[in-house]
Formats: sequence, C-alpha cells, structure tokens
Amino acid sequence: MAAEQAGQAEVSAWRPRVPGVVEVFHAHFTEYAYPMHVHEAWTLLIVDDGAVRYDLDRHEHGTPHDTVSLLPPHVPHNGSPALPGGFRKRVVYLDSSRLGEELIGAAVDGPDLREPVLRRRVGQLHSALGRRGDELEAESRLALVGERLRDHLRHRVADPEPPRRDPVLARRLRDLLDARVVDGVQLEEAARLLHAHPAHLVRAFSGAYGIAPHQYLMSRRVGRARRLLLDGLPPGEVASETGFCDQAHLTRHFKKLVGVTPGRYRHRGAR
Repeated sequence: MAAEQAGQAEVSAWRPRVPGVVEVFHAHFTEYAYPMHVHEAWTLLIVDDGAVRYDLDRHEHGTPHDTVSLLPPHVPHNGSPALPGGFRKRVVYLDSSRLGEELIGAAVDGPDLREPVLRRRVGQLHSALGRRGDELEAESRLALVGERLRDHLRHRVADPEPPRRDPVLARRLRDLLDARVVDGVQLEEAARLLHAHPAHLVRAFSGAYGIAPHQYLMSRRVGRARRLLLDGLPPGEVASETGFCDQAHLTRHFKKLVGVTPGRYRHRGAR
C-alpha cells in the first residue's frame, strides 16, 4: 500500500487482490483541485468529510455526504473542494468486468446516486478492501454493490425484491467452502464452478443460512484454529495451518468470534 502525507494532502493507494478492482484510493485534500482529466476505469466515489464540486460532460455536480458518485471511463471531469476545509474521499476504480461500457451514457446523465443503503455498502466494501486476507468478503460486497449500481443505471431502482430461495445452490456453495476451508475460494471461481451469478450466489447462501459466505468460511477456520491451539500449537503456526494469511489476520477474526486473542485462549486452555 502506497501512502503519502505532504503539507495539506494525505493520500494512500493500493491494488487489492480482488477481481475487477483496478485501484483503491483514499485522499484528504484541503485545497487541491483536479484539472480536467479522464480515467480508463469506472470511478466509484464517496466523500466522508466536506464535499467535491466537479464538472462532467459540461454539467456541474456535487457530492454531499450521503451521495455515491459513479463517474464513467473516458469522459473528462475535474474536481475541487466545494466547502472550506477541503474534502476527504474514498475511491474504488473498477474495470469493465464490473460495469460495461454500454452503461457509460446512463452514468453521464446521472452520476450522483443518493441512496443511504448503497452509501453504507460502499463504505463496508472499502473496509473489506483495506484488510489483507478478507478478499472473499470484499468480492461478496463488491458483487452486491455492482448489482445495485447496474440497477440504478438501467433505471431499475425500486426496492430490491426478497432474494429467491435456492437451497440447492446454497448447499453446493457450503460444500465447496467446507472442502476449501484452508485454501479458500474466490467468489468468481465459485460462481463459475456452480454456474451462478456471484451476487445471486451470495444472496442464496445468506438467505439459506443467515450468514454470508465469507462469515461462514471464517467461522470454520476459527473453529479449526481453536482445536489446534488446544493441541498446543503456537498461534503463528495455527494461522498458516488454518488458511489465515498471518497471525494478525488470525487474531482479528479469532477475537471477533471468541472474544479473546489466540494466545490467551491457548494459555487458558492449557491444563
């Protein structure tokens, strides 16, 4: 992850191991103004503090706090602070596998989407993208965000229907996750293997079991980690044996599900 802090600007940027994501970019600017420019990727933007004023296709737009802005590729735009004190923003750049070029015209006509649920989901996506080892969660959240963005651009923005029950598909995904507890599986690979759209796969699993696929996988890994810790293995070795990318990754999920760190759990379990 590249980061820079200089004067009145703070930026960080990285490329996560999540299909479809070209770059993640977080920035805090107090005075900087972007000149007219273009991107090859879709720009999915939320502003956490302040607001941005920008021109897109010769029309002025703004980004109040509850807005999700989606700027299409190849269309010139600029950007500058709309309020004193600048702005703090989070951006995900997406390639055409997530949003096709046939949707560019609709995005030019309506780039600012005021939907609190979508705004919250994009924030959750950023949180997952910033955690190494949680790529399945990021993929799942991106699949649902992408589906909602496409609905907006195609003017299907009514409240989403309840997910269709698909217990057979849900059970097949659970069997796949059970077989890949340590190695894991990318959502796109699971979708190919099970012949289902990624967003439908997430909805079917969550509807059947009341838990998202990434939560189920982490629960299985933590359960296996508990047994190995009670067998006396040190946390670092347990992390590698149970599919976590490192001990910090294990500790984060273990404490979330068990309430204590792996080290304390192992110590208390020793008799």
